[in-house]
Amino acid sequence: MAQTEKKGGLLRKSSASKKPLKEKVVLMYDEIFMTEDPSKCNPRFWEELFLMKVNLEYLEGKLEALDGEELMKIKDNINCLFQHCIQALGEEHPIRVVNALQTLCALIRGVHQKNKSTSGFDIINMLVGFDKAELCMKNLMESLDSLLCAEGSESLKSLCLKLLLCLVTVTDNISQNTILEYVMINSIFEAILQILSSPLSRREHGYDAVVLLALLVNYRKYESVNPYIVKLSIVDDEATLNGMGLVITQALSEYNRQYKDKEEEHQSGFFSALTNMVGSMFIADADEKISVQTNEAILLALYEAVHLNRNFITVLAQSHPEMGLMTTPTSPIPMTPVTPLGTTPPSSDVISSAELPLDADVQTSNLLITFLKYSSIVMQDTKDEHRLHSGKLCLIILTCIAEDQYANAFLHDDNMNFRVNLHRMPMRHRKKAADKNLPCRPLVCAVLDLMVEFIVTHMMKEFPMDLYVRCIQIVHKLLCYQKKCRVRLHYTWRELWSALINLLKFLMSNETVLLAKHNIFTLALMVVNLFNMFITYGDTFLPTPSSYDELYYEIIRMHQNFDNLYSMVLRLSTNAGQWKEPASKVTHALVNIRAIINHFNPKIESYAAVNHISQLSEDQVLEVVRSNYDTLTLKLQDGLDQYERYSEQHKEAAFFKELVRSISINVRKNLAFNTLSQELLLKEFSTIS
Repeated sequence: MAQTEKKGGLLRKSSASKKPLKEKVVLMYDEIFMTEDPSKCNPRFWEELFLMKVNLEYLEGKLEALDGEELMKIKDNINCLFQHCIQALGEEHPIRVVNALQTLCALIRGVHQKNKSTSGFDIINMLVGFDKAELCMKNLMESLDSLLCAEGSESLKSLCLKLLLCLVTVTDNISQNTILEYVMINSIFEAILQILSSPLSRREHGYDAVVLLALLVNYRKYESVNPYIVKLSIVDDEATLNGMGLVITQALSEYNRQYKDKEEEHQSGFFSALTNMVGSMFIADADEKISVQTNEAILLALYEAVHLNRNFITVLAQSHPEMGLMTTPTSPIPMTPVTPLGTTPPSSDVISSAELPLDADVQTSNLLITFLKYSSIVMQDTKDEHRLHSGKLCLIILTCIAEDQYANAFLHDDNMNFRVNLHRMPMRHRKKAADKNLPCRPLVCAVLDLMVEFIVTHMMKEFPMDLYVRCIQIVHKLLCYQKKCRVRLHYTWRELWSALINLLKFLMSNETVLLAKHNIFTLALMVVNLFNMFITYGDTFLPTPSSYDELYYEIIRMHQNFDNLYSMVLRLSTNAGQWKEPASKVTHALVNIRAIINHFNPKIESYAAVNHISQLSEDQVLEVVRSNYDTLTLKLQDGLDQYERYSEQHKEAAFFKELVRSISINVRKNLAFNTLSQELLLKEFSTIS
C-alpha cells in the first residue's frame, strides 16, 4: 500500500498519479480567503474549524502571500476569524481553546508581516476592525487572564504565554506595536505574578512569564505612563519576588553550567594537548572558541527588578544551595543551535530552592553570586556585540546595586561570607587560580574582584571606554559607602591599586590611538580621584594602618607612571587644543599624589645614602614612610565622596531601546512552529466530553 505523505497542507500518495488532496482544515482556510462569508453555505463552519488541528504553516504562508490590497478585500473574514477565535477561548472543550490560541498566533504574525509593506494599513483594523477593537481586545485579554489564573491545564497556560509573547514581539520595536495599548489597558500583571508565586506554575512557565514582563515594562516607557512599570515598582509580596528571583537564578545558572561544561570539554580536548605541547601562545585563540549564547532577555528582567523595585534587593541575597548541585537530570538536555539559550527556559527538572533543604556540606549560593559568575563569563570577551551589550547591562545592574543602601549593607556584611568562583580570562603571565583555595569573604570582595579582573584584561586596541568608566564608577560608589559607614574591609587592595596604575600606564602608552576615539582624560581623572579617595579618607575604611602605608608604598614605587601622566596632561593643558580643559582637571587632581612622591622620594634617597644601601626593601621604604608622615602637607579636595546617581531615561534610553529591539527579534525568532506544536496538547486533551 502506498504511503501517504503530508506537506504544506497537502495529502498525496507517494505514487502520485492523482491530484494531491488537501486537508479539510486547509480547504476551510481557503474559504476564509475568499470574499464570501464562509458560514453562509455552512452555518457550522466556525464551530467545525476549531475542532480541526491547526496548520500554522499554511495559514501564515497564505497571509504572507497576499499583498495589502488583496488582504483588505478579505478583511471582514479576517475580522470574523479573529472574533470567533476569541469566542472559542471561552469554550469548555480544551481542544477548541488550543486551536483558537494557535490560530490567533498565526493570524497576528501573518497579518503583521504585511504591515511592513508600502500599503501601510492599520494592523488593528485588519485584525479586528476599528469599531470592535476595544471590546474584542478586552475580551481577548480577559480570556487569557482567566486561562492563566485557572487551576486547569498547564499546557494551555503555556500556549497563552506563547500567544502573549507572539503579540508583544511581532514588531522589532515593541513601542511601535499599537496592539500593546490594549495589553496596557487590560492588564495581565496579576496573572504573571500568580505564575511566579506558585512553585508548580513557576517551574513550568516562570521563564516565559519573566521575559514577557520584562518586555511589557519596556513598552513606551519614556513616552507615557506604563502600568506595568508602576505595578512592578510596588510589588512587596515575598513569595512573588522570590519566585521571580528563582527563575532568573535558574536561567543564569544554566548558562554558567553550559559554559563550564564547554570549558572542561575544551580543556580536555585537542587544544589542551596542543597548548601543552607548544606552550601557552595559543591560549587566547583557543579560549575564544568557548562560546555560549548570551541571555539578554533574562538579564533585562533582572535589571528591571533591581532598578524599579527596592524590595527585590533582598532577593539578591536569599541563600539557597548551589543550583548546579541540586539535581541530576535523568536524561541529557538536548542542545540545538535553532534554540539558543538567550530565549529558551532552562530545564524544568531543576528544583526551585524553596523545596530544597539546606545542607551544611553543600555550598550555598544566591542570585547575586550566580549573577557575578555570569558577568565574569560574558565580560571576558567584549568584541562580540551581544556580549558587549550583556557586559554593559551587567555593569549597569551592578551600578544600581552599588548605589543601594540595603544592598551595600549585605554586600559588606561580615556574617555573610561566600566562596565566589569567578571565571578568569586565560593570560600568559598568570596561573589559573585553584577553586579550592578561594577564601570565604563578604560579597563586596567578589564585586571588587570582578572589577579588577575587567580592568586588567581589557587593555586593547578596541578599547571599551564606556565599560571602563562604569567599572571605575562602581568601585567609587562602593568606596563611598565604606567611607560613609566606616566599613573596614579586609580586601587585597594592592591588586586594585596595581590594576589602576597599569590602566593609567596603558592610557599614556596609547595616547594617540585612543585620543582619536575617546576622551581618555575623563577616565584618567576618575582613576586619579580613586587614589585621592584612598589618600584622603583611607584611614577611615582601610582595614589596618599598615594598609594605608602600603598605599603610599605603591604610589612611591610606581611614581614614574604618575610623573609621566603629569607630563602628558601638563603638555595638553598648556596647548590651546580640544583637550585643554579635561587635561587641566587631571593636572589639578594629581596635586596630592605629586606631593606624596615629592615629599617621600628625597627622604628615601637620603635614607639609602646614609645607610649605604643601593636597593631598599619594601620594609625599609615603609619605615621611611611611617617616620615622615608628620611633615607631609596635603590639600583637602572637595567632592571626592560624591557621585551622580544612575539615571536610565537621560543617559541610557538609546541603549535600552536597541537592547529591547534585539531581544524582541530573538524571542520572536524562537517562537518557532515547533514551540507551538500540538502533539503534547492533543495527548493531554485526547477526549472531548
